[in-house]
Amino acid sequence: MTDALPADPLISLRPWQAPEVTSWGRLPMNAVDRRAGALPLDGDWRFQLLPAPDAPVGGSWGSSYLPGVWTLQGTDDLPQYTNVRMPFPDFPPGSPTANPTGVYEREVDVPADWAGRRIVLQVGAAESVLLVHVDGRPVGISKDSHLAAEFDLTGLVRAGGRAVVRLTVVKWSDASHIEDQDQWWHGGVTRSVLLYATDPLHLADVTVRARRDGELRIDCQVRDARGALSGGWYVSGELEGELLTQDGEFDRVNIEDDRVSDFLGEARIHGVVPEVRTWNAETPELYDLTVRLHRPDGTVADTSHHRVGFRDVEIAGRDLLVNGERVYIRGVNRHDFHPLTGRTVSYDDMRADLVLLKRFGFNAIRTSHYPNDPALYDLADELGFYVVDEADIESHDHAHEIADDPRYLNAFVDRVSRMVLRDKNHPSIIIWSLGNESDYGANHDAAAGWVRRHDPTRPIQYEGAAKLDWAATDDCSDIACPMYAPLEDCVAHALSGRQTRPLIQCEYSHAMGNSNGTLSDHWAAIESTPGLQGGFIWEFWDHGILQRVNDGRPVGRGGAGLYDNGVAAPGHRWAYGGDFGETIHDGAFIADGVVFPDRTPKPSLYEHREIAAPVRIECFKHEGVVLGNHQHFRGLDWLTGTWELSLADGRTLTAPAVLPGLRPGETAAVPLPFELPRDGGEAWLTLRVTVAEEQPWAPIGTEVCVPQVRLRGPAVEEGAFADRSVVSEAGPLDPPTARTADRPVEVDGEGLLLHPLLASAPVLSLWRAPTDNDELGGMALRWRTWGLDALVRKVVSVREDGGRVTVDAEYAGAVGVVRHRQVFTPVAGGVRVDEEAELPDEFDDVARVGSVFETVPGPDLLEWFGQGPWESYPDRSAGAPVGHHSVPVDQLFTPYLRPQESGGRHGVRRFTLSAPDATGLAVELDAPRQVSVTRFRADELTTASHHDELVPRAGCVVHLDAAHRGLGTASCGPDTFPEYRIAPGVHRWSWTLRVL
Repeated sequence: MTDALPADPLISLRPWQAPEVTSWGRLPMNAVDRRAGALPLDGDWRFQLLPAPDAPVGGSWGSSYLPGVWTLQGTDDLPQYTNVRMPFPDFPPGSPTANPTGVYEREVDVPADWAGRRIVLQVGAAESVLLVHVDGRPVGISKDSHLAAEFDLTGLVRAGGRAVVRLTVVKWSDASHIEDQDQWWHGGVTRSVLLYATDPLHLADVTVRARRDGELRIDCQVRDARGALSGGWYVSGELEGELLTQDGEFDRVNIEDDRVSDFLGEARIHGVVPEVRTWNAETPELYDLTVRLHRPDGTVADTSHHRVGFRDVEIAGRDLLVNGERVYIRGVNRHDFHPLTGRTVSYDDMRADLVLLKRFGFNAIRTSHYPNDPALYDLADELGFYVVDEADIESHDHAHEIADDPRYLNAFVDRVSRMVLRDKNHPSIIIWSLGNESDYGANHDAAAGWVRRHDPTRPIQYEGAAKLDWAATDDCSDIACPMYAPLEDCVAHALSGRQTRPLIQCEYSHAMGNSNGTLSDHWAAIESTPGLQGGFIWEFWDHGILQRVNDGRPVGRGGAGLYDNGVAAPGHRWAYGGDFGETIHDGAFIADGVVFPDRTPKPSLYEHREIAAPVRIECFKHEGVVLGNHQHFRGLDWLTGTWELSLADGRTLTAPAVLPGLRPGETAAVPLPFELPRDGGEAWLTLRVTVAEEQPWAPIGTEVCVPQVRLRGPAVEEGAFADRSVVSEAGPLDPPTARTADRPVEVDGEGLLLHPLLASAPVLSLWRAPTDNDELGGMALRWRTWGLDALVRKVVSVREDGGRVTVDAEYAGAVGVVRHRQVFTPVAGGVRVDEEAELPDEFDDVARVGSVFETVPGPDLLEWFGQGPWESYPDRSAGAPVGHHSVPVDQLFTPYLRPQESGGRHGVRRFTLSAPDATGLAVELDAPRQVSVTRFRADELTTASHHDELVPRAGCVVHLDAAHRGLGTASCGPDTFPEYRIAPGVHRWSWTLRVL
């Protein structure tokens, strides 16, 4: 089969080069549910990939699975990642001549019982221009890669017959310039294709408005493709078995254009539900609604099913209110993504996404940066999420030119209005967003005007408008929604007296690599500062695509089972920008989520879970603790708990907990469940809160949070350095008081400790494998300039005194010298190491100050008393309770997509590293310290770009840090706070090494 596409009328329009053409032959968007009775067309289609849209279709066909992207199905057009830059040099509205174009074909058998009915083709989403033909005849055009397009095929197909459907998808177009989002570029049909039939007289649209007082209004539009509507037709509604009847007669309006002569009727159903159960994210109560269109004899011509949530959204002053309550927005930005199928995600995938988010305390989603698959909103309604629904508009690379360009006016209004028309009946959607990172211009104002007229029940947000002046009242945004604003600026604005609208950051706390530092500090400020109401973490996913190492190709749909717990199987890796041979790309910036590509949680999720805890221990006083309910609408009856008392001597006591009946915002004192032992030492009380009643997102027993309070601090150890856990002023390096020795300490000629369990002696470490925040925030460059990655050690003196050995050394960098002293004192079963390091003024912000050594092979289990069990750092430790933890060494390391500093545990007091035969070593620390135990040296992590390049060591690499720099979010956002940085001066720390 061969035919030339250039002769086709649709091709002659060249829509990929015409921004004024947003559609042709496409039906209006609506909110009518058409899934019941539809004929699914998903599966294998005949496929050809052409080099350009006007290239002829050849005689040889392959196959491609729909929905899916051809970039992950064996073609030579591979994925490409850019953040801001367009992947081609053409300026708007231009597109490249070399323009991959996918042609999909299949035969469709039209059911015989559809005779006399209206037949519609729905293409769920196509990236980026869709041309539709049936039996070689043109049907229509659609742009907008993330909304469905529908086409009336009634006059083109025959019930009981067979038709050939062709979908031609052009990858690049003028529309690509307003789909310049931070994600992979693909091409294909990314959501399901289906065929459905209706009566010629059919429901054209249904608008449901359900208020928290129980008032229900249903506005119905009816079209008749055959001509004028005859008398006697009517609509009805059924809500939970209760019949709702039409108010009055139809209003009739004739609709005519160059292709359609329809009749439009409008009718309204109105009712009031007594004792209504309201919808909110904590208790997402839904009612089943069926809307029916009846013929004059009462038979049903058309039906639409909806799930209704009664709720109100409003802005009162500087507060966003849901059902009259000021709610905190604990949000995340989410793309449609899958590591094997790209932009195509299944219902089960989406449900798993939202279930995981609920379990980690999130209550809000921003659909960055386009309308998501319709099923996601059904799930958000059901599971309980506040949704910011965002239009498919981002012109990042050419934002200023496009915002006021009248050639793109129709596209802006079209994309925003179609999103609203499709999604307006979802109670989960509380805010409309006009798009992302597209500057601000008349095109935004035009789109906002349409929304305000069509749906006055929800506010609008747009960061590009609000960023000009958070206190402005004359732009198109009802919410100040900045990106990565410094916390001090947010607090200052809320306290300034100028605030005019809610401040909810649309993006904050960039989750790239080992990140999300200071998250708890942000929320402490948000919860204590009226006017601050939360924000959306960037983002949910690491967008790593599973790739075969041997040939560099994406694995595609057949790769299930080739990854687990965030790690790709041997011979595979997670690809990021540049891994598919792209010359224009933005590297690992695509790996910036709170979950790995397989949805395995990163440690930062546990931080968020604790910050968002529904029940918290407010304080410890009067031999009891005060519990608080931090929910907005719900009591604590759905939760239960277990008390744990962790003691420094190694004991952990447990007791069942009965949570008090607290309303939202209430607190109550409860007595301690244990008698506190009088033998001194640290004591920590933890409440492990679990689900007591089955939830749609969690079975009974699911852990929800682990609030903790310290009941007693550590005993002070005599003879240790003062100010051990902080940087002290520069001063003399005096040795500590010697302990009784059972045998001499052995050091070699370089002053290095010799020990049978150590493969390398403890030396000073100031370097960490740079995190993504370190690299992109500029810290790693500064550290390299100082020479911290290649310090040269020089022994100044080695002195022995009564079995105690003092070693003075200097570590020379490129611009400064660090003085370091180690005092080795033999103690029973081992050696005590007292250390001091004096950093010169040039080293005003290093990565760490501490000791690093390596063990011999054998130890494979780490047990410790401190914070855990998951990874934690000085500015990301609120979610890691103090206790007794045990984790195999190989599970301590966190496999961030680009290898970097990983696996640290904050606040460790002591630990053991043991082999299966219980041999090994034990370390006691003078104060809670940052400790990491992995199989990799820092320089190995620094030089590797992917984990398949790393070879684990047989022994362990152990870091004991007197001070460790916070993580921050400087890859895109503020750095860590000054209190989590390391200043020059003298740092002191002590530790004792013993043999098990």
